[in-house]
Amino acid sequence: MDKKRVLVKFSGEALAGDNGHGIDTQILKYIAQEIKTLIDAGIEVGLVIGGGNIIRGVTAAQDGIIKRTSGDYMGMLATVINGVAMQEACEHAGLQVRMQTAIKMEQIAEAFIVRRAVRHLEKGRVVVFAAGTGNPFFTTDTAATLRAVEIGASMIIKATKVDGVYDRDPKKFDDAKKLSTVTYDQALQDDIKVMDDTSIALAKDNSLPIIVCDMFKPGNLLEIVNGNTENCSIVS
Repeated sequence: MDKKRVLVKFSGEALAGDNGHGIDTQILKYIAQEIKTLIDAGIEVGLVIGGGNIIRGVTAAQDGIIKRTSGDYMGMLATVINGVAMQEACEHAGLQVRMQTAIKMEQIAEAFIVRRAVRHLEKGRVVVFAAGTGNPFFTTDTAATLRAVEIGASMIIKATKVDGVYDRDPKKFDDAKKLSTVTYDQALQDDIKVMDDTSIALAKDNSLPIIVCDMFKPGNLLEIVNGNTENCSIVS
């Protein structure tokens, strides 16, 4: 198999499990094993994890006491907490990991430097990209797309709780239809909540496919990278 480089985006909420908040270490363990299957297959892996299991900037700022910019910085710090947890879980699974943050915090992680990140990937290390883009008003979806473009990833895999993109919320509507393929323009025009508009526009500008899949289906990530896209949706 040719050497491939992918960026996998997990939501923070996924780490919380049934609790709805905090970090479930058994889910961390599961994700680390899924990442290990990719590394063992010779695939280079970058990770971006959201922070919604701890705090969301928009939610923190909703009553006006906390400024939106400060709320977003709080959210970025939440992604660093998740990044440290993910780094530990991957190392526990026997992987080599480096975390890079968009906000400098030398005692915890390296600062994001694209050339250094690429070198880590080339050496078979998992690279966790934390603290979003380092700027308020941008989501971790946008950070994931930005990092994927910067490191030259062949795709973004958005690992979620559903097995793809639907025309409406499958949890609320029994007649929701799964869309196996979606164009960038469809995703933008129809307001299909794949990722936020900024990240989709950035992916479109760089012809970067977004694969939406169920993270809780074992082996799914490796199948997708190997070209089996039956159990997911592709935005391209």
